[in-house]
Amino acid sequence: MARRALVVGSGPNALVGATTLAQAGLAVELHEAADTIGGGLRSAELTLPGFVHDVCSAIHPLGVGSPALRALELDIEWIHPDAPAAHPLDDGTAIVLERSVEATAEGLGADGASYRRLVGGLAAEWPAVEPLVIGPFPVAARRVAAAVAALGPIGGLRALRAALGAADSLFEGEPARALLGGHAAHSMLPLERRPTGGVGLLLAALGHAVGWPFPRGGSQRLADALAARLIDLGGEIHVSSPVDELPLRADVVLADVSSRELVRIARGRLPPRYERALLRFRHGPGAFKLDWALAGTIPWRAPGCRRAGTVHLGGAFDEIAASERQPWAGRHSERPFVLLAQQSVFDETRAPAGRHVGWAYCHVPNGSDHDMTERIEAQVERFAPGFRELILARHAMGPGELEARNRNYVGGDINGGAMTLDQLYFRPARRLVPYRTPLAGVYLCSSSTPPGGGVHGMCGYSAARLALRDLGAPSGKRCVKTS
Repeated sequence: MARRALVVGSGPNALVGATTLAQAGLAVELHEAADTIGGGLRSAELTLPGFVHDVCSAIHPLGVGSPALRALELDIEWIHPDAPAAHPLDDGTAIVLERSVEATAEGLGADGASYRRLVGGLAAEWPAVEPLVIGPFPVAARRVAAAVAALGPIGGLRALRAALGAADSLFEGEPARALLGGHAAHSMLPLERRPTGGVGLLLAALGHAVGWPFPRGGSQRLADALAARLIDLGGEIHVSSPVDELPLRADVVLADVSSRELVRIARGRLPPRYERALLRFRHGPGAFKLDWALAGTIPWRAPGCRRAGTVHLGGAFDEIAASERQPWAGRHSERPFVLLAQQSVFDETRAPAGRHVGWAYCHVPNGSDHDMTERIEAQVERFAPGFRELILARHAMGPGELEARNRNYVGGDINGGAMTLDQLYFRPARRLVPYRTPLAGVYLCSSSTPPGGGVHGMCGYSAARLALRDLGAPSGKRCVKTS
């Protein structure tokens, strides 16, 4: 009789973990509390009929770069915008992150040489660096040594620095500083804190190494492709099926839940010391998100922004740093740093002919109920005069609604926990093997475990591999690194 596995949740980590267990021959049941699968990989007509919006995650450099997702060879059409990202400035110009290192460096003037050496070096060494960034975890000693050897000659060990220090030491001009600041702000940390410099440099390098693509038709397509693979392997998926108590009757339970949700559903069965550690796990700022149905393309003043899938709106480095400092102090920035995606410019399936969608969010204090609509739209209008005239409809979600849609987004924290230096690898508790819980057969596989937030499925993959090893079961197909 086949061993039985139950998976709680249906985000990318749950789906990859479930598929990994099914590949090894386990009978897998997946239970999702919502009426649709996907977790952060959901798409819906949030504004008007025919306008397809990504409910949470939209752009997936770690998805196309994930060893686990690559190995599954999913039926996904990845759309690569002409340029991964752009960062407009108030003088009407924009710094563009091109797929080519050389083309990007040419736009940075005197800072081009530093960019080529460090970011270009990281992109070239991505196959060696990948295990340190997204696993599988724990990382084998030989892979750590290989990554350190690859990073050393290019100065890549600076990646543990704060973005402020990195910007001051690496770049002289504002364009390069702003480019680093916009990428570093994805960390949702103050730019004076480590490892924001590393986040910025690695995200830029990813743009060159693998791109910043998204699935044609919406992020939901990636969730659906993972679900189809699981069903092909004999797995079962149950929606509108909440799990309110652990442990369950199964050989393996993978829980794609937040640390505090694990405490709730364990119902007092966790050892007190472990439970306290889970409840001490720190969450970062929340997100305030807007989706727009638009009458036309966003009228960017800088032409480079029209070629980019993602646009960073925040001006100079110092302004971005000031904005990212505010949520940690419990305040709302008057000029928030805004991450904006314009998928329909490159994917005609997202909106009716001649129409477009826009997707954007900014960072706010965890659990905030403040409406940031006006401030976000003012930032878009600042760099794209006439934008507001194109808005046909809008849909807003603050931290409370984000958490209501997905319990893992505690207080609107879309990273599953603050990505501070001490919580990068030791999350959600200081344990050598973070996926294994004290409950026999129960494993935590959410983004509250390494490598953290992002659409990559590696938390689920690593937890499933550990569970199979603990069972003494054949582990199925390994994810393979490719350049």
